[in-house]
Amino acid sequence: MALKIINNHGVLEIKGSIINKNVQNVKNHFENMLSKYEQVIVSLDYVQNIDQKGVEMLTKMYNNAMKINKVFYIIGKENKIVRNAFGKSSYVLKSDFV
Repeated sequence: MALKIINNHGVLEIKGSIINKNVQNVKNHFENMLSKYEQVIVSLDYVQNIDQKGVEMLTKMYNNAMKINKVFYIIGKENKIVRNAFGKSSYVLKSDFV
């Protein structure tokens, strides 16, 4: 499935796969969003596949956002594929956003 990023009432829902092939495009998109907004909320609930490069990129985005006092909130703890891929880095995943 092709990667889609859909803005659903301020939550960026990723549908498809975050893999080495598209990780740079995803990173560029989120960096652009962080340059414009104080808070970026990303949902991985509909991610069907994520490889190590995708996990590394999202973890770095999360940590870099914290360094510049911005919020990069990653929803997706309920997605078993995502949770397993993140492993020890699962601290960046949240259950839900209220």
